[in-house]
Amino acid sequence: MDIYASDDEKGEEIKQWWRDNGRAIIVGSVLGFVLIFSGRYWLDYQKGQSENASLAYQNVVIALADEQVENASNTTQTLFDNYAKTPYAVFAGFEMAKQSVKDGDNNSAKTYLQWVMANAKLSVHQEIARLRLARILLAEADFEQALIVAKQSTSSAFSSLFAELKGDILFAQAKDAEALVAYKEAIASLEQSDSRQLLLQVKINDMAMSDDS
Repeated sequence: MDIYASDDEKGEEIKQWWRDNGRAIIVGSVLGFVLIFSGRYWLDYQKGQSENASLAYQNVVIALADEQVENASNTTQTLFDNYAKTPYAVFAGFEMAKQSVKDGDNNSAKTYLQWVMANAKLSVHQEIARLRLARILLAEADFEQALIVAKQSTSSAFSSLFAELKGDILFAQAKDAEALVAYKEAIASLEQSDSRQLLLQVKINDMAMSDDS
């Protein structure tokens, strides 16, 4: 804008500038408001979801403590249906799987653990569920399926635990040589101070004694 222009000229320039840019300014302001509102709504929604899921999970824990397993099961299903993206649904799945094993209902336990494996967002939760599922299968003497599940693990953080589990499965199948390899693999990835090292060494020594006899 020319600083030496008359007031009338300045006024016309302002009007023309507004005609050229006013619509863009209005649209930009509206979009900015919508984005801010949407962002706040999403944050409030996420907070509400998390709080509701947390309360539902607490109800699961309380129901199990009071031996109201059916109520706990129903609430867990609500978490699965409505709050599957929250960690509380995963926690409830673990609680129900544990209770199912305690009640001798391995089929339900496997269903809960399979749900966690399929829906958990964190790999650590998926791996814990996979480990527990494989152990149930081992207890049922379903060795082939247990080994399949154990071999699905891809986490280096769980490599020792799954190697030991493979050893247990192979030992149960009387595949001592393969089991020994798995146990040695499990112990090789441990720190010297890890308490599991002693247990693994006992398993290895027991197998060596069996071979000697």
